[in-house]
Amino acid sequence: MTLGEAQKKVDDWIKEFGVRYFNELTNMAMLTEEVGEVARIMAREYGEQSKKKSDEGKELGDELADVLFVLVCIANQTGIDLQAAFEKNLAKKTQRDSTRHKENDKLG
Repeated sequence: MTLGEAQKKVDDWIKEFGVRYFNELTNMAMLTEEVGEVARIMAREYGEQSKKKSDEGKELGDELADVLFVLVCIANQTGIDLQAAFEKNLAKKTQRDSTRHKENDKLG
């Protein structure tokens, strides 16, 4: 699935099941909440925090998909073509960082 296809699927889902998009500020708050849930899993799976009973059944892939869904909602409602934006961003990073990471002794 391309990013454009993902944007269409989310838009179709919102129209069929979601009634309408939440406003942009609500979606920004929701994105922050979802990223926090990813952080919680990362801290417990890969960091030093111990798991709690309430962490049972939480899956990183599912939480990352929640982040992606809300991110796509924000892109849709603000008129952003994520495919084009991502390709432009990757080109920028490639030009800016073509040697930077290779020359970083900390990464060697």
